[in-house]
Amino acid sequence: MTLLSNTWFAERLGDHGIHSKYLEDHHPAHMPCLEIRRLDWAHAAGEAKRLGMRLVAVWAAEAGKHDVDAEGRRALYSYMAFAHPEHRHALLRTELNGEQPQIHSISAHFIAACRMERTMQDMFGIDVTDIPDNRRWIKHEQWPETAYGLRHTFDGNTPLSPDPQRADVDYDFLASESESVYEIPVGPVHAGIIEPGHFRFLAVGEQILNMEERLGFVHKGIERAMKGRNAIEGIRLAARVSGDSTVGHAWAFAQACEYAADIEIPPRARHLRGVLCERERIANHIGDIGAICNDAAFAFMHSQCARLREEMARLNLAIFGHRLLMDTLKPGGVRADVNDAQIQQLVAQTQSIADEVEHLRAIYADTPSIQQRVIGAGRVSVQEAGDLGLLGYAGRASGHYPDERIEEGYPPYDTLDVPVPEGKLGDVATRVWVRFEEIAAASRMVVAWLQQLPGGEIATPWTAPEAGVSGFAAIESWRGEIAAWVRFGMEEKIDRYFVRDPSVINWLGLELAVRTVPVPDFPLVNKSFNCSYSGNDL
Repeated sequence: MTLLSNTWFAERLGDHGIHSKYLEDHHPAHMPCLEIRRLDWAHAAGEAKRLGMRLVAVWAAEAGKHDVDAEGRRALYSYMAFAHPEHRHALLRTELNGEQPQIHSISAHFIAACRMERTMQDMFGIDVTDIPDNRRWIKHEQWPETAYGLRHTFDGNTPLSPDPQRADVDYDFLASESESVYEIPVGPVHAGIIEPGHFRFLAVGEQILNMEERLGFVHKGIERAMKGRNAIEGIRLAARVSGDSTVGHAWAFAQACEYAADIEIPPRARHLRGVLCERERIANHIGDIGAICNDAAFAFMHSQCARLREEMARLNLAIFGHRLLMDTLKPGGVRADVNDAQIQQLVAQTQSIADEVEHLRAIYADTPSIQQRVIGAGRVSVQEAGDLGLLGYAGRASGHYPDERIEEGYPPYDTLDVPVPEGKLGDVATRVWVRFEEIAAASRMVVAWLQQLPGGEIATPWTAPEAGVSGFAAIESWRGEIAAWVRFGMEEKIDRYFVRDPSVINWLGLELAVRTVPVPDFPLVNKSFNCSYSGNDL
């Protein structure tokens, strides 16, 4: 299945004097990549913006061992990916000066690019000119200034030796000189079992004027750790980028590998992947609804949602071998099949839970105390959501509706209509409403796929592509679009992996949403976004 013909974008770039050529090492049948001049980088991003395209990701990569020059040097490249609702994805690449790498920021065109560009500076030592925020993002104070974790010269086995002058350097948060403005630090260690993140508030009384995030405290070196693994080993690591999105991340990785290798997976495997992904969506949305209500002291909804999610987890374990569906996918297909009795169990549970959620929805809607807390709280406007490119339920609550299940139409979503909730108010209540709508839609899709499950094999034998070949894929996880890019090196091993969780973009929306609420409402608004720390802190 050909997913993209981005000749449209190449022609539009040519109309504005930007010459591009197709790269042979990025499989053209699935996701072609265009190479442009470095001086055209920001210009090309501006044209993408003018054409109504959406930024997916910006990242960098060095050439692999198989591709070095006569003096043993490796080229350094910068990549960016865009999406268009009618013309699908477009990838661009440009080569940088390996000795003094420099690229112009595209943040003036796409706000969400800034933190990705800061990561490129931290991990590759690329000088991003005219970047609006030049502070470190992933590299905290203990990182030496010239240690670039994703360059081939970096030795991951050698303990870091912090620069003495940087050991106690604080992050330069936005401050106020007004005596009436309070600065409130929260985290990175929080009460309860949650991941670490620091939030710095500026407030007058209890009213929040500004909130700024600092993340990166659980940076795990995922992209570096992927290097040297084969695809079978790699998918296990990809599935652990963000544990509550294990199916989404594994699917994005697997599909990128399959595109690179030009492998078609069997129809039965496609349907089972859809079932797994939508069960993950249902379970997490149910959990989120309960947690949001709990933050507003509506304990009944929390306990009922916890019960339903537990029922799903137990059946996941019984049929697929893991409560959270970990390691259920593999390159070429899926690992576990289902028999007729298991199909009946899954259908019955899905229909039962969907019915119970609708009953809970009526109770939730008819409870004034919860409605008073969620209606109007934590608003993000339609304009703001579009400017940031918010994804998933955060975008759909604020008038921004990208959905890879529709834009890419990858199997099995090409077999049925995928309804997308279209909210506009952008508050906590609308983000909850989107979740309820998606649970109902996902339940119908799961039942339809199980009742029409094709026969046959559940996997195609995996064969790695040649060294230097790469693949890109985007999957609509329960949080939103996950983008993954994989390049293979020698001996069928991966030599570069890039992944962008939807939280990388949606964290920006949270900063805007809390500017309209008092400090005690921050947990409620934060939970309505439920961004992943782990998905950001690769």
